[in-house]
Amino acid sequence: MNQHAILAVNAGSSSIKFALYPVHQALVDAADISGVVEGLEPGGKASISLSIRGEKQVFPLPGNATEEKQKFALALNSLRLLLEQHSQEMTVVAVAHRIVHGGDRYAQSVVIDANTMTYLQSLNSLAPLHQPHNLEGVFAFQKAYPDLPQIACFDTGFHANLPLNERTVALPLALRETGIRRYGFHGLSYRYVAGRLAQRSEKSQQRVIMAHLGNGASACAMLNGQSIATTMGFSALDGLMMGTRCGALDPGILLHLLQAGWDAKRIEKTLYKESGLLGVSGVSADMRTLRQSKDSQSQVAINMFVYRVTRESGALAACLNGVDVLAFTGGIGEHDAQLRADVVAGLAYLGLKIDLEKNLTAHGDQIAAIHASDSQQEIWVIPTDEGRIAAMDAAAILAAAGQAM
Repeated sequence: MNQHAILAVNAGSSSIKFALYPVHQALVDAADISGVVEGLEPGGKASISLSIRGEKQVFPLPGNATEEKQKFALALNSLRLLLEQHSQEMTVVAVAHRIVHGGDRYAQSVVIDANTMTYLQSLNSLAPLHQPHNLEGVFAFQKAYPDLPQIACFDTGFHANLPLNERTVALPLALRETGIRRYGFHGLSYRYVAGRLAQRSEKSQQRVIMAHLGNGASACAMLNGQSIATTMGFSALDGLMMGTRCGALDPGILLHLLQAGWDAKRIEKTLYKESGLLGVSGVSADMRTLRQSKDSQSQVAINMFVYRVTRESGALAACLNGVDVLAFTGGIGEHDAQLRADVVAGLAYLGLKIDLEKNLTAHGDQIAAIHASDSQQEIWVIPTDEGRIAAMDAAAILAAAGQAM
């Protein structure tokens, strides 16, 4: 009998991240097969990078498709064939989708139906870089795997029970009743980090700050395993400076731009795609590129990023009345040792002290404690795995429905 597996996917504008997670009796194992489909943007050269038990192979996509939808369909068909070829001992029983925004209706993962899709599409304007592409991925995988349940797993879900003061915005009640509130994001990542931290640290249920630092960046304050404050709010623009997103911004700037003749589309493009590390540096949105750059504005962008992480972490510590654990995750958080050292130096007043050697040897390939032996508090690097959380939710839904796993 073949091993059952759940395919977890994260569909973006130009790529599809995927991983195949074996499932046995509703327990989800680490993925042996994972990868990414890249180059789906107009003019991009589409290819599939496939990692099988650590061995990576790259497959260029055949065909002459130039339109984005054609390339997406071609990529999915090629992906399905590759997975069938390289996982003959596995049977895919569900597809679990990372969906950025669940709005005020969905906190828990759900099987997707037409009504679900209609509601999720109404949230596109709240996360225009992510939500539309997430949902395009759902439509595409429904066609590629028409007989499998498609399950939506929400980044906002982890923050669904934020305290009233944290989730409420200072706007009139009539506006708040339309669903305008602080939601929070990166929830699948935070759930994974919280779970791994609980396995490794006796302080995991105390005052924890988790920093998901990547092209998208946020931080979260957690107490007793629950999110009580987070830097992202109504949209994924809020809070920390990011790769191409501005983070927290005085709304008066937007009023100024509107009065200067800017329309909503131009403002949206600037805030989501032309700001952050890219906008400040004028060089790149990639921290690795900025580290290597000799341009003075690259260093300004790095310094600003560190400052914002330090500043917002201090604010979260105030919400927690201190901190017992600081955990770094995400592409930058897992791999940039200098950034971790700089942030911890800025938070030394909270009792945090880094072990420089441990920090330098933490490369994001495994969980690592990087606090010094005389640090009052713990510091961890925890590689995230959002797909595994999505697969775990999908497995639980199938098990509750009585499907044998």
